[in-house]
Amino acid sequence: MEWPPEAYADSQFPSLKSVTGVSIPKLPQHEPLWEIFKSGVERNLKHQISMLESAEIDLIDRSTLSQTVTYDESNGKVMIERGALVGPSTHFVGPCFVGRGAIIRHGAYVRENSWICSTAVVGHCSEVKHSVLLPGAKAPHFNYVGDSILGKDVNLGAGVKLSNLRNDGQEVYLSMGGKKIASELRKFGAILGEGCQLGCNAVTNPGTILGKNSVVSPNVTVTGVHKDSSHHR
Repeated sequence: MEWPPEAYADSQFPSLKSVTGVSIPKLPQHEPLWEIFKSGVERNLKHQISMLESAEIDLIDRSTLSQTVTYDESNGKVMIERGALVGPSTHFVGPCFVGRGAIIRHGAYVRENSWICSTAVVGHCSEVKHSVLLPGAKAPHFNYVGDSILGKDVNLGAGVKLSNLRNDGQEVYLSMGGKKIASELRKFGAILGEGCQLGCNAVTNPGTILGKNSVVSPNVTVTGVHKDSSHHR
């Protein structure tokens, strides 16, 4: 299958080439980006996070955080780098990783296999599960981010949901050029290229891909694969 440029890391996240000194997952280079979510695939997101458990990470001193911050490490380690800002009443489910300089605001819920990079934001009452927030990505207010990748300067307006599961629970298909193409994933949210802006209460259906600098108006539902600078009203 010949996928469009928006399916690949070099096109969607060009700023990563100049990022140094922070922990970033290794994204697929010659396969579509959603390969990172597939079980059994070498260096998928789950595997990369599990490898961090044995890495030398300068972890935050949990005694410096509010006593209302809670952790579930029954299935893996919660790894928060020193220098991350963690608000009260936040909950973490391992395995997950939060980089230094990331901001986890009051009431946020960071679930298993999430990689929150340096300077990314998970805001009040936002939930992130099996996803990557690259440096500078923001899910700041009442957001759901499942099985998704958000690039630099992506901003989700209040109440934006990146839906990752069809109502019938079947395989997610990508809509492209009038065709529906199998993703081989039952759960797959969205891939948002750098600079995408989603208005309040917008929803992306499972398997949505937005090219860089795309804009979604408030209360709009988006489906399919779209080029850079696309507008959805």
